[in-house]
Amino acid sequence: MARFYKKRDESRGLAPGSLVFIGEKKTDQIRIRLLDYDGSELQEETLQSVAKGADFAKTQTVTWINVDGLHDTKQIKEIGKIFDLHPLLMEDILNTGQRPKMEEFDNYLFIVLKMLRYDEERQMIAAEQLSMVLGPTFLLTFQERPGDVFEPVRERIRKRKGRVRVSGVDYLAYALLDTVVDNYIYVVERVGEKIEDLEDRVLSDPDPSVISEINALKREMAFMRKSTRPAREAITMLSKLDSELIRDQTRPFLKDLLDIVSGASEAIDTYRDMLSDQLNIYNSIVANRMNDIMKVLTIFAAIFIPLTFIAGIYGTNFEYLPELHFKYSYFYFWGVLVAVAVGMLYFFRRKGWL
Repeated sequence: MARFYKKRDESRGLAPGSLVFIGEKKTDQIRIRLLDYDGSELQEETLQSVAKGADFAKTQTVTWINVDGLHDTKQIKEIGKIFDLHPLLMEDILNTGQRPKMEEFDNYLFIVLKMLRYDEERQMIAAEQLSMVLGPTFLLTFQERPGDVFEPVRERIRKRKGRVRVSGVDYLAYALLDTVVDNYIYVVERVGEKIEDLEDRVLSDPDPSVISEINALKREMAFMRKSTRPAREAITMLSKLDSELIRDQTRPFLKDLLDIVSGASEAIDTYRDMLSDQLNIYNSIVANRMNDIMKVLTIFAAIFIPLTFIAGIYGTNFEYLPELHFKYSYFYFWGVLVAVAVGMLYFFRRKGWL
């Protein structure tokens, strides 16, 4: 499955709003979990059908319904009917290659982000799509598979820590978004450590394997950038949105969230520039080494050119060479060769070429 763009072969030619799952099946069974709470009461359970969760959503308590798994289009379609979700919204939920965005509808807000994690085994960044539907008293979240970064938020709800139990559903949405964005920072730092360590290798001992590592990290940075830049745009729209679904008490938190995701995006750009600089440094070092080698070879060639010329003259087959029968001509010959070589070395040294 492509990382940067999901193939849409099955949805090609279908009418807009057609429900087709686009992506990789990451769980066998869809799991629907419910958290319903207010300041004093909490109910948590796994639902067999989303219809029961709809009854909770009609109350004044905060209802969070989380769906793990998107491949069962029948159940996703049922959720859409129960909560009266727009067909295009449902289509975006099932398309796991959807670009992060925020859209406003009449009775709810729709937010799509990418949850990032660093796969230590494969040494690469993995992404999972998170879709959120924020209503007056309910929050629907759709994930590709079980397991997420939201367990700390669930623990705060269970143990009544922080303000989440006494705040509205908009604050719950902020808390989940904050967890996702905080994880951006963690992933950026994790990859950033590798980039900074690689910089030391480039300067101290550049070898051909560095090139492959630089290119691999550049791909990871491009993958992160593809997720974080539109996420910043979506959170910017959310923080500036004039909607009754976002209370005034929550807006300062959304602005702080915007600062965090902007910092993550800027850090990614910085590390991408560092990788480009490292590639340039590597090429410069290799070019300088080649220049040094060529300089030494050129000096040797320049020294041996006149020596070869002299040897060529006295290696001819003419009988009447003036010095041919001189008793010490052999030693003079070597003396001339050595003097020429030393003289040229001295000349190169005076010119600063050595």
